[in-house]
Amino acid sequence: MSSVLAATSLAAILGATAQAQEVETVAVWGRRANEIGRAKSASEGRIAYADFAVRPLLRPGELIEAVPGLAATQHSGAGKANQYFLRGFNLDHGTDLAASLDGVPLNLPSHGHGQGYLDLNVLTPEFVHDIGFRKGPYAAENGDFATAGAVAFETADHLHGDGLQAWVGENDYYRVVGSKALSQKVLVAADLSTTRGAWSTPEDSKKINLLGRAIVDGWSITALAYDAGWNATDQIPRRAVEAGTLGRLDAVDTTDGGQTSRYMLSARRRDLLRGLDTVVYIQRYKLDLYSNFTYFLDDPVNGDQFQQADQRWIYGGALTKRWTPTGGWRLRAGVSARVDDIGKVGLYRTTARVRRATVRQDALTEWSTALWGEAIRQFGKLDATFGLRADAMGADVRAGDPRNAGQVGDILVSPKLALAWRISKVFELYADAGRGFHSNDARGAVIAIDPVTGDPAERAPLLSPTDGAELGLRWMHEGLTLTAAAWALRVDSELVYVGDAGFTEAASATRRKGVELLADWRATSRLNITAAYAGTHARFNTGDRIPNAVDAVISAGASWSLTDSSTLSLTYRRLGGAPLLEDNSVRSRPTSLVNALLARDFGRASLVVEVLNVTNSKRDDIAYAYASRLPGEPARGVEDVHFHPVEPRAVRVGMKLNF
Repeated sequence: MSSVLAATSLAAILGATAQAQEVETVAVWGRRANEIGRAKSASEGRIAYADFAVRPLLRPGELIEAVPGLAATQHSGAGKANQYFLRGFNLDHGTDLAASLDGVPLNLPSHGHGQGYLDLNVLTPEFVHDIGFRKGPYAAENGDFATAGAVAFETADHLHGDGLQAWVGENDYYRVVGSKALSQKVLVAADLSTTRGAWSTPEDSKKINLLGRAIVDGWSITALAYDAGWNATDQIPRRAVEAGTLGRLDAVDTTDGGQTSRYMLSARRRDLLRGLDTVVYIQRYKLDLYSNFTYFLDDPVNGDQFQQADQRWIYGGALTKRWTPTGGWRLRAGVSARVDDIGKVGLYRTTARVRRATVRQDALTEWSTALWGEAIRQFGKLDATFGLRADAMGADVRAGDPRNAGQVGDILVSPKLALAWRISKVFELYADAGRGFHSNDARGAVIAIDPVTGDPAERAPLLSPTDGAELGLRWMHEGLTLTAAAWALRVDSELVYVGDAGFTEAASATRRKGVELLADWRATSRLNITAAYAGTHARFNTGDRIPNAVDAVISAGASWSLTDSSTLSLTYRRLGGAPLLEDNSVRSRPTSLVNALLARDFGRASLVVEVLNVTNSKRDDIAYAYASRLPGEPARGVEDVHFHPVEPRAVRVGMKLNF
């Protein structure tokens, strides 16, 4: 994406050192029109606030769809992490997609629901001013989970001025967002929302996001609090809908849902004069999630609902140093460390959210540290970046069943290479290669006994490497930017710990390859059009298909300034079909969605009308194939497609006041 933020808060720059003179804060929001000479690959970029400020969103997590080729769906309640699709991965909440907020990592290893769990509900879209992304494992600074890609969200020191927003919409949707600068160096903000939801069983989602920030001696101190509770309508069997015994918006188990909270305190300093970037953080996280995917297959009397619980403290930090020695080299190096003190991570059998039995309950301490460096040298028109990263990770698992307790550790060294050949001022070629990795759940790395069957269980490696390569180009002329990339990824092992069952599940190595095309056209000063295509060929090394590996993602958008005071934005996203079984005998159906937003300014006030799912599509948001059992069906269950529908068309109206 060629659009990025042209400048940021002057206070963040001039306050980088203790000697900096105090100045009045000035925030400049714009676009940098040229990534040529800056980017190291065709599939990386930055997205400016101006490019997503008027993007229609059903959920906060959909903000990530501003990244070309990346799609976000949902198969459960609004408070659960989205499913993400990128480069042939069903990222199942984040296993191969790393994300950070103001330099603080958001993925959660050894999580109660799934490895690398990535809940973007902690974001308030109005607070984000910049999104950086890199696809593939080619950047030395990106570590765990950054195999398919990495996304960095940045918030602003000053949130586009003091203001208040109030939203109302169908299905009893209400939302209030406000920000206030208490001084030139202190701000507070809040995002409160509630909705009944479109489902037959009221979702009753309630969310609160609070943000506070202070600039102290060049440090940006940020406190963030997020809390949510909801009822969930999970995926339902297609056979029941086709038979008329279940409506598209109905639930089988009406007691599914959850509660979650996340509290973050971080301090960040960017010393531009010394080339230092420092961040330290502490987080407190909790989740209680209740799900029932098979209904009455395992327990015909009490049902198959289960609870996944996770409670942890997270401590960590990172330091990056940049310098330019003699000889034409530019150097970057960094070190990071993190500790997850997980007081409880458990899986329980429940009925209507009441515990009946414990499958397993554990506590563990997991730590990781990394050292990385990059050396950049220009050889004529060729920029070469040589990178190397070393990661060490370990864990001490204190399992409820002593046979599944133990300690584990591993080290991985990952070389990187990026070449950018600037043919001219408007044309650049790229070649990238590197090794990345995702960690596996530490419980799966020490497990000995399946907690359900009592049989011996296969262990997963703690670190699973991924090797990738990419060729790309970027061309830009008179407001039109075209990028193209051809890439390949090989994952050594996709043996993973299954949080829904409490054991490891074996899968062979995989290989993926694909192409990505992106066009960004600023047709006039009032009209901007973007379009992106991402196609993927994904297979196990055995030749079998990879379930839920979407073969194509197509997205497009247009932002049109109708007048000096009104803007119309449209977004289109098509999630292609995917095999649901390894033999490709059952496939999901493609789903297309169109959203629209109309904004009209009235001086200090503005009116926003948002129409989500404009065409009222009745397609699936996501689908899976497996066996389940409804009352009266055979004890062995019925193999079927289980789907979660896209939400029906909804209209939301917002009024914004700028003080």
